[in-house]
Amino acid sequence: MSIRHTVTDSPIGELTLVADDQALIGLYFEGHRRRPRLTAGLGPRTGEGFEAPMAQLKEYFAGHRRTFDLELAPRGTPFEQRVWSLLTRIPHGQTRTYGELAAALGEPGAAQAVGNANGWNPISIIVPCHRVVGASGRLTGYAGGLARKRFLLDLEEGLDESGRLF
Repeated sequence: MSIRHTVTDSPIGELTLVADDQALIGLYFEGHRRRPRLTAGLGPRTGEGFEAPMAQLKEYFAGHRRTFDLELAPRGTPFEQRVWSLLTRIPHGQTRTYGELAAALGEPGAAQAVGNANGWNPISIIVPCHRVVGASGRLTGYAGGLARKRFLLDLEEGLDESGRLF
């Protein structure tokens, strides 16, 4: 499978999208804290084949899209895959805690492991790891930085002025 990438502007800075022949496998921020785990690298830069994700991201940032309809193939461990699948079921404008996700996975003591898997999510925004918050409802770590996390949650109208969730 050949891997390729493109870079696009967004309201939160440049985004790098990575795909193989079948699906989107990565979406990274400029300065992303955890680099992609792609041994083959990002492949050549091209705009071909990224029309759908770029159009859907544009709609999302304009406030016209709440869910994404794209072929995704994030690469990770079986546990990470389970966490990332669960992230895609958090509704737009809502949040969950790491503990709630661990409980939903049937592993109530695994909040830290969920947090680690969340941090390795290779498809930011589309697999909405920004919708996961600390047990107190406060924003916690985000590979794109807390300012971007706040922006995305505000875009989805999920925070009040104090930074606490409704």
